[in-house]
Amino acid sequence: MLRFATISRLLISVAASFLLHATAAPAQDRRQNAPGEFDFYVLSLSWSPSFCEQASERGNNGRNTQVQCGGRPFSFVVHGLWPQYERGFPEYCQRPSPRLDRNIMSSMLDLMPAPGLVFNEWDKHGTCSGLGARAYFESIRKARAAIKIPDEYLQLSEPKMVAPEELESAFIKVNPGLSSSAISVTCDSKRLSEVRICLSKDLQFRACEEIDRRACRRDQVLMPPVRGG
Repeated sequence: MLRFATISRLLISVAASFLLHATAAPAQDRRQNAPGEFDFYVLSLSWSPSFCEQASERGNNGRNTQVQCGGRPFSFVVHGLWPQYERGFPEYCQRPSPRLDRNIMSSMLDLMPAPGLVFNEWDKHGTCSGLGARAYFESIRKARAAIKIPDEYLQLSEPKMVAPEELESAFIKVNPGLSSSAISVTCDSKRLSEVRICLSKDLQFRACEEIDRRACRRDQVLMPPVRGG
């Protein structure tokens, strides 16, 4: 009888824990993956030298890596312009995705320096924008043109240790209207990964609490130098 009572209490405890976590879990957005139905964008700017070092460490020498990590000295490159909900985000909103014209892909290689990256961003994120391919990539170009990169990070010639808050402040200083609530920095175990800037649908700076919660929490991160910088 004692063993039965103990097991019963254990089962009740497990069930209660399950219900608690189920209640606390964020609900899926009711618009999930409906093209054009989202709240804001995130413009993600990847620090290319970190990407290339990571790829080298993993032995990843694929075509896309070769293009981005070859001779041209990339610094910040566009990873993508991502539709977001206030909580969560849509992805792959059309299956199969409308075929992306190679001429559009080629036109983006100055900002997104790998064909595979451009195709993937269209399939995963562009199809959720509610825009046609040409309009979506024009929005990426417009969003990137609206962001000024601080001069000290354009041609970084030596490895640099930087605090994420210092990097955010440098972007805020040269981009009027940008605030700390609209920008976050991400990192891996030691290196800067990306700077992410939140934009409204008409590409104006706006706050984004959830993006900020996923920011890098390290005191310092390494910025590898720009190739040939």
